[in-house]
Amino acid sequence: MVRELLYSRISQMEPLLPQAGDAGLHELAVAAIRQSAALGAALHPVTRRAVVEMVRSMNSYYSNLIEGHNTHPLDIEKALARDFSDDPVRRAMQMESVAHVEVERLIEEQLRRDPEIDICSARFLCWIHREFFVRLPEEFRMVRLPDGKMMPVAAGELRQSEVVVGRHLAPAAAVLPDFLSRFADIYGNPGLPDGQRIVAAAASHHRLAWIHPFLDGNGRVTRLFTHAFLVKARIDGQGLWTVSRGLARNRSAYLAALAMADELRQGDLDGRGSLTDRGLVAFCQFFLKTALDQIDFMTGLLDLDGMMKRIAGYAGQQASLGHLQPEAGYLLREVFLRGEVARGEAARITGRPERTARRILKETLEYGLLTGDSEKGPVRLRFPAKVVGYYFPGLYPEGMS
Repeated sequence: MVRELLYSRISQMEPLLPQAGDAGLHELAVAAIRQSAALGAALHPVTRRAVVEMVRSMNSYYSNLIEGHNTHPLDIEKALARDFSDDPVRRAMQMESVAHVEVERLIEEQLRRDPEIDICSARFLCWIHREFFVRLPEEFRMVRLPDGKMMPVAAGELRQSEVVVGRHLAPAAAVLPDFLSRFADIYGNPGLPDGQRIVAAAASHHRLAWIHPFLDGNGRVTRLFTHAFLVKARIDGQGLWTVSRGLARNRSAYLAALAMADELRQGDLDGRGSLTDRGLVAFCQFFLKTALDQIDFMTGLLDLDGMMKRIAGYAGQQASLGHLQPEAGYLLREVFLRGEVARGEAARITGRPERTARRILKETLEYGLLTGDSEKGPVRLRFPAKVVGYYFPGLYPEGMS
């Protein structure tokens, strides 16, 4: 590699925010803010927490899918219950999925404890990388160098060597702290207006991938960082949507948009920085439109009338197969609406005698559709992988749930 070709001055990362007028970005950002705020407003908080955990598992699936790792939702569910496959390849991908879920939870815990934490700082980014990589299987903590040799990836440490990502020569390792400092100054600016902050979520997604601060794992860290950015900006719909689903479902367009924003400035009408402003605008448009599409998708899935019909339809199907009593649907719908229900209410809800109602409740618990913290405490809804395809059609690719 010719060292002179490496990016070594932070000015070579400009622009960090789109410059070409508005390009419709403000309208997209405002729409995302408004629609994400309304998402799931009718859900009971207890039910919402169950949906959030399901979305978190889905986010892991799609983030890993972008990396070319296709882990079945049922395998993810088993891994989260510490039931790992004996097959080493499946087990490794299960561990990768669990790592993503656990780090996403850790990020949210950090933000709850310290809402003002600088998520754009090199320290926070290195923390994400460390927490993710220490949870990976050994074979996923190695990277193949251009000469074919394998090198271990130091968890939480900036790379010490130069890298080429496709056609992109990433910034020189020696100046990574300078690039990350500039990254934090712009994207971590608390004075950004709300609309511009959402545009910054999109722009920072590209620029972090462009900096490529780690020897490996940059894509995963970038998506986890973007999750943190959206949570802090309060545009994550309280955890009810994920941009990774949209990026994975449009993977070719996503990678093309990233590559377009990597390009150098294209003439006098393409901004004033070293990199293309037109490409950054196009990436931000793609990202925000993808986000809006995912918010719309989840809004449609969580429509109460639709949810009630699908829960009833699933319960009826399972009753026809002899797995549940027909009245189980009444119980499931009531729990969805109210968040949790005392076990003693089963007779009233199902309209069956006490003894029969207890049996219906027991069946739904044993079938994994309800859960509780104790044998006598209230019950709440679960979304095991086997029901996700019925309750939330289209959430995963056909045949994956």
